[in-house]
Amino acid sequence: MSFLRKMADKISSERSSIPTTVKAYTPPSPAILPPNALRIVVLGAGSRGNAYSHAIKAFDVAQIVGICEPVSFKRYEYGRKYIWGDREPLAHEAFEDWADFLAYEVTRRKRVSAGEIKEGHEEYTGADGVFVCVLDEMHVHVLKGLAPLGLHIMCEKPLATSLEDCIGIHSAVTKEWEALGRKTVFGICHVLRYSPHNMLLHKLIRDNKAVGDIVSVEHTEPVGWWHFAHSYVRGNWRRESSTAPSLLTKSCHDIDFILWLLCSPAPNSQEPPHLPTSVTSTGSLNIYRRARKPLSAGQATNCLSCPIEHICKHSAKRVYVDKHFEKGNTGWPVKIAVPEIEDLWQSHGKETAREKLMDTLREDYGPETLDEDIRKRPWFGRCVFESDNDVCDDQVVTLTWNDNPIATATTTASEMVALHGRGAKTALFHMIAPTEKICERRGRIYGTDGEITYDSTTISVYDFNTGETTIHKPKQDASSGHGGGDNGLALNFVKAVQDVKDGMDAEMAQKKHLGCTIEEVVRSHVAVFMAEEARTQKKVVDWDEFWKREVVGGGKTITVGKCQS
Repeated sequence: MSFLRKMADKISSERSSIPTTVKAYTPPSPAILPPNALRIVVLGAGSRGNAYSHAIKAFDVAQIVGICEPVSFKRYEYGRKYIWGDREPLAHEAFEDWADFLAYEVTRRKRVSAGEIKEGHEEYTGADGVFVCVLDEMHVHVLKGLAPLGLHIMCEKPLATSLEDCIGIHSAVTKEWEALGRKTVFGICHVLRYSPHNMLLHKLIRDNKAVGDIVSVEHTEPVGWWHFAHSYVRGNWRRESSTAPSLLTKSCHDIDFILWLLCSPAPNSQEPPHLPTSVTSTGSLNIYRRARKPLSAGQATNCLSCPIEHICKHSAKRVYVDKHFEKGNTGWPVKIAVPEIEDLWQSHGKETAREKLMDTLREDYGPETLDEDIRKRPWFGRCVFESDNDVCDDQVVTLTWNDNPIATATTTASEMVALHGRGAKTALFHMIAPTEKICERRGRIYGTDGEITYDSTTISVYDFNTGETTIHKPKQDASSGHGGGDNGLALNFVKAVQDVKDGMDAEMAQKKHLGCTIEEVVRSHVAVFMAEEARTQKKVVDWDEFWKREVVGGGKTITVGKCQS
């Protein structure tokens, strides 16, 4: 290990254990907060936890009162920014593990119940809501552990990494609702629903019927050639056995987006969802594999020891150092590789920070390294053609609907012919890695009266009847990811929790602000697992048959979104 690397590690350790003096937002102490102030705890100080916390702080809609994060530097950096500012953190504000927060909260409630401390005065008042932004594979443990507390929960997508765990979370949460005698707000970070762009697109299709009944949808997520390499070849989500298929970890909210457009009823509607009848999928690991490795790269497994590093587009140095760090970007993705990079640059200069980054990129493993040691951490300097990744970098999912008109006791035979938006249709989703655009979705929607084309900034509506084209450019929020979806989701969750705290029924508040029930959350995930079964077994999956076999089987019944009779 280089001298600079050792020094950087020492600096990181010291700065992690002792909060430093930085210019940061300093909230009032818990003892003087307004009695009805909304209190939020965040589990996970990574990029997603910071994204939602940024919205809460920027719009001053709630008080962040606690952070749970195992990496000490990230924990204190987050806390200085959002919770304690220049002062020392209080015991209830910083937790190393989510289980520590759980234990603290259980003990705190016992002390309140015993009269040892007063709720909402000198001692920590507890939390109203929690953002769960830990690693995907931890979600099931965290959510089942938190369920008995009756807290309002917003969970980062995906809900869990297996179908069994998704259904198990639903069962655990709803069972605790019965025990508590009340429901709580429970949401998933399907952020595509909450951007101004997609909300307008949904309104044009569902409310305005801008192109009549939908016949077909083509929706693409271009992941981005270096973004995919960062997250799904070198990063945390590269192995299905450690996390989940890339369709789930990257694109479950795209499947949810399609079902939201074509399947889900309006929040206040009593109409049942128009469910697909079949799902099929094809996909593979095509680009990032050894067969694609340039012969001139030889036996090199790390970019910094590769003879063609200077001309390879996938060079880790080119991506992290030249493309981002040297241009002044120490945020994502550089910060993912070296969490303390910004602090090192500020306190010890650019060169120290750069050498720390280079040391990280030099890290590699050989044939003698245990697979357990390889899989439990990212390797950001590893050759993308020599990595241990196995998730798809190119996948297509097709969903098919049949006619499904709704019959009532007064429906006549002629009225049954009118489909009222519940006609046969198809949707095609394409997740593709080697693209110029980074997650800037695009697509086409074909209807009986017109056609819509969209990207991440513009919606173009062509009317067959008039021959006219209408262009919509929804307002973009540059401070928020996913076209404003990150901010939109965080703010709507806070609004829902605040309404419940003010006396509104939780189910009503969730429908009003999130527009998505826990059953709908699970249904979107089930569709992903259907697609994976279709892909791996090379077959067409029947929606009803799969639901009866995998969801209803064994008593795991979910009443909303169940298979069609």
